[in-house]
This record gives sequence, structure tokens and C-alpha cells, in this order.
Amino acid sequence: GRASPALAALSQVLRLERSRRSAIVFPLQKLERHLAPGTDTARFRLFQPGLAALQRAEALFRSDRGHPIDYVSSAVRMDHAPPPALPEVCFIGRSNVGKSSLIRALFSLAPEVEVRVSKTPGHTKKMNFFKVGKYFTLVDMPGYGYRAPQDFVEMVEAYLQERHNLKRTFLLVDGVVGLQKTDHIAVEMLEEFGIPYVMVLTKIDRASRGVLLKNVLEIQEFVKESTQGCFPQLFLVSSVEFSGVHLLRCFVAHVTGNLPSIEAS
Repeated sequence: GRASPALAALSQVLRLERSRRSAIVFPLQKLERHLAPGTDTARFRLFQPGLAALQRAEALFRSDRGHPIDYVSSAVRMDHAPPPALPEVCFIGRSNVGKSSLIRALFSLAPEVEVRVSKTPGHTKKMNFFKVGKYFTLVDMPGYGYRAPQDFVEMVEAYLQERHNLKRTFLLVDGVVGLQKTDHIAVEMLEEFGIPYVMVLTKIDRASRGVLLKNVLEIQEFVKESTQGCFPQLFLVSSVEFSGVHLLRCFVAHVTGNLPSIEAS
């Protein structure tokens, strides 16, 4: 297997000096000090787990002999999907939003797990299922928009409507360009089906602070005014620098029921 990259493990992050450590674990809070005085930041801190919860979540994403993390199967139709035995989360987003890269970062402590990352947008044509021990399943959905599979709508709509073990959908938005027309269509679909979801802003290492602030504030305003099913806190991630990855692991553990709620508050 490949070696885990630097900062993939919390123990490596904890060796950093305090402000850098905080910026890696809670990148959204790092932006707070650049906001205009009086800006409401309550939504920046709704999910703020302590160290014990972060460590417990990381253990779920670290494979060993008694806790295998495996690619299970791919499916283009729901009757090809594995049985819905475990709590499940799925990741959706535009082609080239960095979805497979983020899933690879989440699974970086299980380097034997093969998450294909392509330089070609639209590479993921199927729903790919990854089983995390006996705890939960993570699903990488095909990208929408440019070069989406022909049967994308049927595949994704059927999955979202029929998968009763689906606990949360993670909707990825490019941190450099913000919400696009195709993202609004995805939001409308999730809202129509009454699916609980979370927005994740990717590639934050590529966006200037000004652009990132603008996109964060615009999306938070959109979530507040125009959504019912979206978790009010935005998650910021960089698959390159591992910013926000530890927090996202913790949130996945939380929504799949694998984190005592007292630890997650």
C-alpha cells in the first residue's frame, strides 16, 4: 500500500503550532477574523467536536485486520447496488469538483483502498461503494454537468429516493467558482426529495482568501434563505493540505451514528 501523506493523521496535525493546527482542523473558523464586525458567525461553529471525538472518528477511517475498509462494488442501476445493510453517506457534485480526491483524502489512512482519481472530468460513471468495517458505507456518485453519464439522472434520482439507509448526502461545490447553475439543480433535487444534505466547499487551497470569503458568505446566505434540508454549517476542505478533512471524517462518523452525540457537540 501507499504511505499516508503528511497531515493525514491527527497526531501529525497536533505537532503543528496552535494557529496552524486550528486552521487545518477548523478552516471555516480561520476565516472568521476577516469578516466585517457584527457578522453572524453562529453557523461557523454548529459542529465543533473536541479532540476525543476527532480521534474516535479517525479510528473508523484507519484500517486494520479487524477493521477492513474495502471497495465493495460499482453499480449503474439500483438492482446492482449492494444490500442496504449499513448506514450510508453519499458524495455528489459537478464533474471535476474534486470528489474522488476528497474521498481518497478521507481514506488516506487506509492506503490499500483504491479510489481512482482521474485528470479527466467525468471519470466516475458509476456509483462506487466503499464499506468501512461494520460501521457504514460511503458512496462516490457520478459527477453531474460536463460529461455526466447519460443515465445520470435516473441513476442518482433512483438512489436518493430508494436508499432508505442513506443518512446524509454531501454536496460538493468548487471553492474557486462557488455555486453554479448545475449545483442549483442538484439542490432543487435534494430539496424536492426531502433528503438531508451538507454542502462541502472543495479546493480551498486554490482560492484566494477574498474569493473564499465571498463564496462562503454567498453560500451561507443561500442555505439560510433558500433551503430546508441543508445543514446550516458549510464544510471547507482541501484534499492537498488536509484542511477540514479531519472535521469531515468526524461529521461522517456523527451522522452515521458512530459517534456518541455528547462528544460531537
